[in-house]
Amino acid sequence: MSDMTVADMIGLFADDTGQVSIRAFDGSQFGPDDAPLHLVVKNSRAIYYLVDHPNDLGLSRAYLQGDIASPELVPGDPYEVFKQLVALKGSLHRPHPIGLAKALATIAKHGVRRPAAPAIEGPSRLRRITEGLLPHTKAGDAATVSYHYDQSNEFYRLFLGPSMTYTCAVFNTPDDTLEQAEERKLNLVLDKLGVKAGDRMLDIGCGWGSMEIMAARRGIHVLGVTLAQEQVEWAQDWIKREDLEDLAEVRLMDYRDVPETDFDAICSLGMMEHVGFRHYPSYFKEILDKLKPNGILLNHQITRTKSTDGKTAGQFIDRYIFPDGELASPGEIETAIQDTGFEIINQENLRQHYALTLHRWNNNLQEHWHEAVAMVGEPKARLWGLYIAGSALNFELNNIQIHQFLCVKPDTAGTDTYPLRPWWMRAAKR
Repeated sequence: MSDMTVADMIGLFADDTGQVSIRAFDGSQFGPDDAPLHLVVKNSRAIYYLVDHPNDLGLSRAYLQGDIASPELVPGDPYEVFKQLVALKGSLHRPHPIGLAKALATIAKHGVRRPAAPAIEGPSRLRRITEGLLPHTKAGDAATVSYHYDQSNEFYRLFLGPSMTYTCAVFNTPDDTLEQAEERKLNLVLDKLGVKAGDRMLDIGCGWGSMEIMAARRGIHVLGVTLAQEQVEWAQDWIKREDLEDLAEVRLMDYRDVPETDFDAICSLGMMEHVGFRHYPSYFKEILDKLKPNGILLNHQITRTKSTDGKTAGQFIDRYIFPDGELASPGEIETAIQDTGFEIINQENLRQHYALTLHRWNNNLQEHWHEAVAMVGEPKARLWGLYIAGSALNFELNNIQIHQFLCVKPDTAGTDTYPLRPWWMRAAKR
């Protein structure tokens, strides 16, 4: 029985539709030369990665190590190649068992190997647990949040821009700049919360402090908390430079440990992804207890499209981006909010806005590509281009969404203290 080529192995899983050409290190080729997309499998390590993990993790490892490449691919922004690959999903099929056995025999003939993961890969969930970092405990959350955010403030600035706002922006038109859209988002949150000068506000998962700066400029007393030390240092320095220390404060603190209560408003922007679905009730109860009666919460988070979708992310996201991250559907989140005792005033889906935001981030990364590579190394720079481009495409395909839930804490007299019509629309016109 003759050995199978890499092209033969690819043919086990995909039909040749003429849309992709794949050249391999063994000299074989799948698909025609004139295909619109060309991929190159540079070495056998790519095959071993995929045999070891035949999913997004195996593919990501091969790409990050440079084992799979494409002349059409832009390292800082692989979006267009992703889009073409997604269009080929219809050509995939289950391999015939005999062909699959032959492919595995060919690989085994050359030796059974498990190539080392890229150096930038984080530990598996099982390893984190064995090290005592249980998902969504205080110790576990501190470690996983630090893993994602304590990278390099200057690296984040390369793609986030000067506002250092790491959540979905709000666009009036697709031509808005990232800075305009991020400022509009921050103002929208404050307008929805209805906070005014002299009010007290808590920002859970405050990032690098952009919300604290915007709120303090309005005369609002704002406390931000985060589990990332580098974010705290950046935010505290920013607050000091703006001479807003009498109004704004940022602490390295778990939101569950904030001793203050009776806040007029609380916002949580892009933090719920770290909480864990089973912990939603206790999360919202913690917030409810920290608000004064008739206080307002704005909860802003990425969501699954359907409640039947799984909550946990794939292995790529878990190892490289958001360890222990979980997403739920809007309906499940709304149920958790209401069951806690909040009244939901408004719910808004900003899915299209996040796709536009991510494209702006990838544009920034591409523009500063050489700086990024010099700062963090090419594998990590590739990682962020991969993550941001993949996320943009998933928002565009409606595989994921992002929702803002505006809620009020009732008191014994009810909740008829807020205006009859959406007040933030009027504020936005000023």
